[in-house]
Amino acid sequence: MAHPVLIGGKWIESNSTQTFQPTNPATAATIDEQYPVSGWQDCEAALASAAEAFGAMRNIPESRLAEFLETFADRIDSRSEEICAIANLETALPVKPRLADVELPRTSNQLRQAADAVRNATWQMPTIDTNTGIRSIYGALGPVAVFGPNNFPLAFGSISGGDFAAAVAAGNPVIAKANSSHPGTTRLIAEEAQKAASDCNLPDGFVQMIYRTSHSDGERLVADSRLAAVGYTGSRNAGLRLKEIADKHGKPIYLELSSINPVFILPGAVQERGEEIATELSGSCLLGTGQFCTSPGLIVLVQGSDTDAFVESFVSNVDKAANGLLLSPSVQSTLIDAVNTLTNAGADIKCGGTACDNDGVRFRNTVLQVDGTTFLKQPGEFQTEAFGNASLIAVVSDIQQAVHVAKCLEGNLTGTIYSCSNNSDDEAYQAIEPELRQKVGRLLNDKMPTGVAVSIAMNHGGPFPATGHPGFTAVGMPDSIRRFSMLQCYDNVRMDRLPNHLKDENPDHVVRRINGVWTDEFIGAQV
Repeated sequence: MAHPVLIGGKWIESNSTQTFQPTNPATAATIDEQYPVSGWQDCEAALASAAEAFGAMRNIPESRLAEFLETFADRIDSRSEEICAIANLETALPVKPRLADVELPRTSNQLRQAADAVRNATWQMPTIDTNTGIRSIYGALGPVAVFGPNNFPLAFGSISGGDFAAAVAAGNPVIAKANSSHPGTTRLIAEEAQKAASDCNLPDGFVQMIYRTSHSDGERLVADSRLAAVGYTGSRNAGLRLKEIADKHGKPIYLELSSINPVFILPGAVQERGEEIATELSGSCLLGTGQFCTSPGLIVLVQGSDTDAFVESFVSNVDKAANGLLLSPSVQSTLIDAVNTLTNAGADIKCGGTACDNDGVRFRNTVLQVDGTTFLKQPGEFQTEAFGNASLIAVVSDIQQAVHVAKCLEGNLTGTIYSCSNNSDDEAYQAIEPELRQKVGRLLNDKMPTGVAVSIAMNHGGPFPATGHPGFTAVGMPDSIRRFSMLQCYDNVRMDRLPNHLKDENPDHVVRRINGVWTDEFIGAQV
């Protein structure tokens, strides 16, 4: 019998006529659990319940949202052993240190950061112009659908990750669509989300979860007028289809689609510490079997004997490392297609390039290489994302050709430049950096990009196709919250009818912009 779905505050039997089973990547065998493919009846019920919950939220204090986020975080922590065990079964991500020591604590921590952001209200940017009587504030937008990715079942999960936390912190009900790679993990977390919502007396439809829909029903869900916004992390093709639907219906959709995260290693750096960088690079490329959204997929080097030695060292490191497990058979299939695209375009395989047989869902650690001239003839093909343990080296003839490579890059989450400590690479850096800066959300120097700190200064975003909009981050409170909000302006509205943070009084000492000055004072005090 298929597991129930969470709709309207209850776990109910789906109206589905189809089911699916996840795969254990370590054995390549299906897991003996059935999950429903929800039909439109489930989607309709979830939308109706979310719309009703959003109406009820108008009478619930913001403090209740902070309480929910903290209660939910505590519940996740209390069930960490069970959550990590099933996540390991469904994704093959190691319990320690990856899940138990890194991802689960990060998940509960960002929920608590979201709670703090609710309490200090800085994300709302309360703004008051006493001369005109006009006041404005960011407020809740409406029900949000969150489509979670396969590679971070907890920290980016549809009912526990950054998009979920941000949407909830803004006061929006969430309909979570689990990733088919880890439905059981999502189910356990959804159980705790529902209990936390009940503990905090939030409306029944405030948090809901379904496992999978048909493509047509997913598109219909996004198009529905009761849904205000969408958060999506996943494949470019599916994301762009949902974006087309959302754009047609005039609603915001925040996408994370693909990124090859270029790393430029300048000649002085190669000469100064090539072995050290080769070790850092191989570790970054293979971390999580290359299934981080910030894994380096393109390495740009300038030709020369030092570069030849660097490539040899890097390829040796990659080739000798154990072939890690991929998240699912579909990831393996997509990786095979990507490597074929790169080789058909003219890249040479330096190591790997084939799937592993009879050892779970694995692909041999792969490095490909192409010269800069060939790369520039087909830059689109050579920017195909090989999601997994495969990276492409582009060896350019000189710095000018490296600049041309930077100019033709698509948008990426990150871009990195390694340079020599004695400033001998400064001229090259100054030529490349302005071009790279406009193509990436986060620019790094002398540091691999795979870590994404949950920081107020972090930008986990970037120009298209890394994301659907270059002006927003999916990581970091409070800025990520504003994605799921609307700017609400009040003109000559009576004081007792205003939102609390726009009234003259300011008992919570929220920082507000009053007549152009940021202050936590009340109206009438000197500002």
